[in-house]
Amino acid sequence: MESLQVTRLLSWKSFLNTAAKAGTTRFRATTQLGFPPLSKKATKNGFLMIRRSFTNASTGSGSSSGGTDAVSGNISSHDSSSPPVEDEKDENKPGYLLGQEKDGSGLVIGFHFIPPSGDHEVIDSSKDIDGYGVKKIEDVEGEDKAQTRVSYNIVFVTAEAAPYSKTGGLGDVCGSLPVALAARGHRVMVVSPRYFNGTAADENFTLAKDLGCCMKICCFGGEQEIAFFHEYREGVDWVFVDHPSYHRPGNPYGDINGAFGDNQFRYTLLCYAACEAPLVLPLGGFTYGEKCIFLVNDWHAGLVPVLLASKYRPHGVYKDARSILVIHNLSHQGVEPAATYKNLGLPSEWYGALEWVFPTWARTHALDTGEAVNVLKGAIVTADRLLTVSKGYSWEITTVEGGYGLHEILSSRKSVLNGITNGIDITEWNPSSDEHIASHYSIDDLSGKVQCKIALQKELGLPIRPDCPLIGFIGRLDYQKGIDLIRLAAPEILADDIQFVMLGSGDPQFESWMRDTEATYKDKYRGWVGFNVPISHRITAGCDILLMPSRFEPCGLNQLYAMRYGTIPVVHATGGLRWKTSIHLLEKAVVKVQGGPFCHYQKKAC
Repeated sequence: MESLQVTRLLSWKSFLNTAAKAGTTRFRATTQLGFPPLSKKATKNGFLMIRRSFTNASTGSGSSSGGTDAVSGNISSHDSSSPPVEDEKDENKPGYLLGQEKDGSGLVIGFHFIPPSGDHEVIDSSKDIDGYGVKKIEDVEGEDKAQTRVSYNIVFVTAEAAPYSKTGGLGDVCGSLPVALAARGHRVMVVSPRYFNGTAADENFTLAKDLGCCMKICCFGGEQEIAFFHEYREGVDWVFVDHPSYHRPGNPYGDINGAFGDNQFRYTLLCYAACEAPLVLPLGGFTYGEKCIFLVNDWHAGLVPVLLASKYRPHGVYKDARSILVIHNLSHQGVEPAATYKNLGLPSEWYGALEWVFPTWARTHALDTGEAVNVLKGAIVTADRLLTVSKGYSWEITTVEGGYGLHEILSSRKSVLNGITNGIDITEWNPSSDEHIASHYSIDDLSGKVQCKIALQKELGLPIRPDCPLIGFIGRLDYQKGIDLIRLAAPEILADDIQFVMLGSGDPQFESWMRDTEATYKDKYRGWVGFNVPISHRITAGCDILLMPSRFEPCGLNQLYAMRYGTIPVVHATGGLRWKTSIHLLEKAVVKVQGGPFCHYQKKAC
């Protein structure tokens, strides 16, 4: 299981390398080495000539003043396997040749120095190069660990990041992936709002200190003042944007009355702040600077690539930065009336990037023109790379059924669209050390899983029956998650000899249904309205089956947790749930659990 997590990090490393090197070969050469623009004179057969001054062994003096290497040439498109040839007029001058190192797709990913004769050791130029914010880091120990060639300045922009704020998978990913990337040598900043809702969750921001850096942002018809708070934890700079609009009861996006009406304003502030943070915040004594990779998550951060393109690069700022849009859920796009465009503080000529027109059938009345601004659409057309949280979802969003009106635009950008399955925090979700469960167990010894099941039945007040199949559900109570399908099938499911537990909150009608069902099936069903992290761990460990009938699921994390805990996911084949590797893992898990007290049912289910 751990090798899969490493594989996902390898996918991210490869993707970041490719994104950072997007552009022409000349850009890749200057990005990797930090050299000025190169000429074509000294290039032959794909090699770059590097002049240097030799030091006299006896006198210690150099052949030229200062002993500084001179660089000339450009990367040619010729076959790099051909022998390097110098210009005739320079054939007697000492120097190094710069050979290309390419990946499987032909992209230049590095260079190495080739001395004039074959008697010398090849020098890796990346050992001492860090002037461009790109440097070599040490290889990670262990056979299954990846070898990271370079490190980057990475800026995550997100509406939520666990443990500070979380409503679902977005918070989990933006809380764990930055830590994993930082552990591999990258400098990582996460920019997120500083939410205060008057509950115990406010304590999550206790250790974040005011940086004393206030900033005025011109948008929405005036100057909006924001402040920055900061906490350095697990190798990551956690930066929180503070503004009164983030201080209100409810979750990050709304309350019991629905979504907040000023969400466009709230997340516009976040995007402006995220663009300024690498330039002005002296974290650890110095700023991140302009050479960053921005990972913007969903529509809430969607204005970042638009701002980079329209307000920074025209003035020579962030010209070497790159932006990656990570789509966690395409159904939320940040659509508002067209009249709100002027509030965003963008140049008028950039309206077309965000312009959106609803089809006739979706308009409210005959005189409705359907004109709107779509923040996610703006991010799709301006970001350097597009990423979804599973390969299956990267294909689904290019179809009419899964594209939510953006399928044509996404299809037109297929060349820069990728899917990388989300990873999970294997430290937090580890049945052999999980502090929330009653008994620890592993794939080599599953006896503790039975104890977890018994403990869960006791806690929920269900009959203690280790041999009775226990089905679990954890998630939001809304249409996407297929809760209506569970409600329709519940009478038939509960007619069998099973037990069923559900944990979640959301649509009030489904919350009411859970309470009514528990009252009807007192010995078989439990409905926990709300969300509780320890309970979610205990349900994952104690259940035999995890039910996920999602209509669409960009990735899904609960099925990954379930497989790690030896619990069989029963899912709808969509998005990240239709992951082929899961089948292999599931087969291994089933083989391991044979002979246990619930073996008969698992064989039947398979």
